[in-house]
Amino acid sequence: MRYIQHSENGEMTIAETAKPEKRPNQVLVKVIAFGINRADLLQRQGKYPPPPGESHILGLEMAGEVVAVPDGSCWQQGDRVCGLVAGGGYAEYVSVNQDHLMRVPDTLSLEDAAGLAEVYLTAYQALFLLADLQSGESLLLHAGASGVGSAAIQLARLKGARVAVTASSTDKLDFCRALGAELLINYKEQDFASEIKNSWKGVDVIVDIVGGDYLNRNLQALTLDGRIVQLAMLQGRYADKLDMAKMLQKRATLMASTLRNRDDAYKAELVSAFSRDCLPAFSQGRLKVCVHHHYAANDIELAHQQLESNRNCGKVIAYWD
Repeated sequence: MRYIQHSENGEMTIAETAKPEKRPNQVLVKVIAFGINRADLLQRQGKYPPPPGESHILGLEMAGEVVAVPDGSCWQQGDRVCGLVAGGGYAEYVSVNQDHLMRVPDTLSLEDAAGLAEVYLTAYQALFLLADLQSGESLLLHAGASGVGSAAIQLARLKGARVAVTASSTDKLDFCRALGAELLINYKEQDFASEIKNSWKGVDVIVDIVGGDYLNRNLQALTLDGRIVQLAMLQGRYADKLDMAKMLQKRATLMASTLRNRDDAYKAELVSAFSRDCLPAFSQGRLKVCVHHHYAANDIELAHQQLESNRNCGKVIAYWD
């Protein structure tokens, strides 16, 4: 099979390797398309290795067709599926835990569905399993035009929450508005903490991928008993000195999470809950996968450059031709 090989210096080329062996409780999927994520960029740079025992091939999500199943499986050959993998998504075939797959709604192409799993499951986990976002509450999303941001805006609005976002340009803020964001903040020109305080008096939940000097400003923007969910650290692993007085004053909760190193049982429960609560909304037109651009696998370098440039609104996806 073909796959995207990456060298120690980060160069990516299409190479050939054997199909993955299907272990018990796994389904073999012929991959049609795969999503590009920032974790892939980090792994390519040698900064985010896969969990022990997982494929060293890049790729955390894909969509395709089932070609082989274990005995007693709920899946059949030919089923259209998308889902999470801990590695190996940048290949023509991948072996996936059968409980980590979702059925692709008939309204979605496989090329678009390749951008569903990682961003929607990440957003669903952050908003509802961790932050317990409720109808009528308010949410601030940093990087609102990102893949996770575009999913989180829609999920929050589906729940009945108000959404504020930060982004770097008018185009990105307009993109967020079209998805349902209400308060739009250009972080290059405005201080988000001041804007939140002046407009809404604070927010109940903040989902952050930046860290660094955002931490104390996030605390300033919180309401009493507010919750902050940290998903990444674009400003590096260390943050400003934490204002403990502000944290105590707000009775704030600060939590952090990644999906890749969660165990199989956790991921299976997450996929099951999301499939029950949210997957039907795609067929109903209430949720959508926001795709910035589709790239052929031969243009994988361009796909990564697109994400690295931070110009995308929504997902960047690659497909096999």
